[in-house]
Amino acid sequence: MSVGGAVVHDLLMIPIAWWLAYWLRFNLGVIPEEYRGPAWLALLALIPVQAAVSWFFGLYRGVWRYASVQDLLRILKSVAVGVIVSVLVLFVATRLEGVPRSVPLLYAVLLVMALSGPRLAYRWVKEHRVTLSSGQRVLIVGAGAAGEMLVRDMLREGGHYQPVAFVDDKPRRIGQEIHGIPIVGSCDTIPAKAQELAIEVIVLAVPSARVGQRKRLIALCEQAGLPFRTVPELEGLMTGRVAVDQLREVSIEDLLGREPVDLDWDRIRQGLSGRVVLVTGAGGSIGSELCRQLARLEVKTLVLFENSEFNLYRIELELRAAFPALDLEVCLGDVIDRSFIDQVFGRTRPAIVFHAAAYKHVPMLEKQVRQAVRNNVAGTRVVADAADRHGCSEFVMISTDKAVNPANVMGTTKRVAEIYCQNLNRRSDTRFITVRFGNVLGSAGSVVPLFRQQIADGGPVTVTHPDIERFFMTIPEACLLIMQAAVQGKGGEIFVLEMGEPVKIRYLAEQMIRLSGLEPGADIDITYTGLRPGEKLYEELFHEQEALQATKHRKILLAQPRVLDWGALIAIMDELGDGVRRGDDGLLRQKLERLVPENRMRDKDTSGSASPQ
Repeated sequence: MSVGGAVVHDLLMIPIAWWLAYWLRFNLGVIPEEYRGPAWLALLALIPVQAAVSWFFGLYRGVWRYASVQDLLRILKSVAVGVIVSVLVLFVATRLEGVPRSVPLLYAVLLVMALSGPRLAYRWVKEHRVTLSSGQRVLIVGAGAAGEMLVRDMLREGGHYQPVAFVDDKPRRIGQEIHGIPIVGSCDTIPAKAQELAIEVIVLAVPSARVGQRKRLIALCEQAGLPFRTVPELEGLMTGRVAVDQLREVSIEDLLGREPVDLDWDRIRQGLSGRVVLVTGAGGSIGSELCRQLARLEVKTLVLFENSEFNLYRIELELRAAFPALDLEVCLGDVIDRSFIDQVFGRTRPAIVFHAAAYKHVPMLEKQVRQAVRNNVAGTRVVADAADRHGCSEFVMISTDKAVNPANVMGTTKRVAEIYCQNLNRRSDTRFITVRFGNVLGSAGSVVPLFRQQIADGGPVTVTHPDIERFFMTIPEACLLIMQAAVQGKGGEIFVLEMGEPVKIRYLAEQMIRLSGLEPGADIDITYTGLRPGEKLYEELFHEQEALQATKHRKILLAQPRVLDWGALIAIMDELGDGVRRGDDGLLRQKLERLVPENRMRDKDTSGSASPQ
């Protein structure tokens, strides 16, 4: 209802409530003649006073269609104040002659009912109106606050979704109703109830569900063989309210997700806010998410360093739109370019460096040894040395689980970069910290985008080996833990992010096919292509000699660094640089093996004999 209509309605309710109060006072009978005159005169005060008070208390800010408890409170306050002021005015003017003492009290009660009743009735009619549209029949999983808000929004909007029933695991809720929608059973009955009630879509309204609960519910929805949607997790609900337009497809991140990360935000803000931070590889999967998180922390200046023009343009455009007040420095360059790196460090004076730039594609780098060493080893050395020369406070190197007992060129080069940073820490005022973790879901090099494309193309989905498995975490979680490790480190450490249980890639492929509404083997085939060059069946997060220790943060572990003679290390690093300039792959392999004796690059059997130690 419009504001004008609401005002007219409320003005009409004032005399109606006033005369009803008299009528009740005289036992539903005829109002004596001597009281009628004073009653009409009293309205001359009641109407303007109550109208003014109602406007003052904001009765016309609320929309009738969304009338709530807040609107009822406004009505109670406006009526209470309006009656008190009106009685005072009448007392001063007429000494309340001809106004029985019980009438103002009856008037107050009746006016509250007259103002609130139509508003609530209007909302109820709007939310429960019968529509002629053929909305999809919906089974809602979860009869808590999220489910209640969701069904209310469905009833209000009408059309696309028609809520039919709830299921919920709390026995006391079964048999009850929410907005007229029954709670028909526990979540275990999802497949049966879906068939019995001719359900077309299942909606998961359990944003606070833990990972194990979420997996169980998704499995039950899959048994029902119907499309299913979900509301965002609690941290994804910006307003704290659940609405139909927030429903999304269930993703592989929902299925493989992990428990929420508990961070020491005070320490992170203290360590990063208000400082100049440089991120290399700023346009990559990890680098770009790091930039988003750092921007939210209100760093003084964020320096983006990236060698891909398009990736740099894309992240700059995003950050400038989302954080217009952020001071951004955009640098297009190569980490191996020593003179340009020095220019950037000299001009921007970063306090903290996150070194995310790296080549990461394992099979490709097996035949690109020079490029792997040039970028991952020599590039890290150039940036780390610049951080040392220019007095940076912290240098955080982002590494990989493939650096542990590496069976490939990529992992070996990352291990050499780790070794260099750890040993440089012993000779520098800069704190050099290494953070090591496994695969991240949805990154540019992840199998997830590949599988998604293969499913869209009708298959087959290609997996290298039935038993191959990897550790996974989401990109935002990895970046949050990187920042936690950065402010927690004292220098020289290897922080290992706790990755949970490894996931078989075959299982990942099967679940992604099912989440697409298809069945593995029947609709989409899975084919096994054999392990690729440099690929292991299993990855490890730490070497057996690194003496892994717990830290104050339950998802961050600490591995002991390997100390080498500095002179010998520099000599080999120089020889690697010489091999890069000459393009001598044989020399480069030899020096990599010397620095990382536990490497398995020469192993001919990469089919899994290298199991975790």
